Amino acid sequence: MYQILKQIIKTGIKTETPPQADESMRLIEQRLQQEILQAFGGALAIRMVDAGSCNGCELEIHAVNNAYYNIEGLGIKFVASPRHADLLLVTGPVSRHMEIALKRTYDATPEPKLVVAIGDCGCDGGIFGESYASCGKVSNVIPVDVVVSGCPPTPTAILQGILTAISAGHAAQKTTGPKPK
Repeated sequence: MYQILKQIIKTGIKTETPPQADESMRLIEQRLQQEILQAFGGALAIRMVDAGSCNGCELEIHAVNNAYYNIEGLGIKFVASPRHADLLLVTGPVSRHMEIALKRTYDATPEPKLVVAIGDCGCDGGIFGESYASCGKVSNVIPVDVVVSGCPPTPTAILQGILTAISAGHAAQKTTGPKPK
């Protein structure tokens, strides 16, 4: 035991230097908080729908929840029911088995609702395209406001897509007023 402690003291601490703060992320966060506050009164609820993906995009969406990106610190939370959601994040090419479920989820989401298609498969069908088993891109099934391409897209790109959807939705709501229920 003495030899191990001696070796530790002799070697010292050998760790990597911590990463530098990304200033662009800080600006995105500030802008996102302002847009959320103006458009949704301080909080944004997201319902994530996997319409048939390989789960690569889901891993990146889960990374948005980690301590580095801290999406909940921005006032954005994920909800289990589309009835509580303001925005739908849809991943994957829409499989034929998920087509009706996705339409029902979209219909259950209250107005004003936003839809963001995540990943190449959600944007254009990806490597799966349209076939007997796949409807292809998300916009073939429900209206899409913003697409975030990438296979899978980075957490920063996902945050930028959410910001774009909020900005576009807020601008449309300003010009047309609230949608009637």
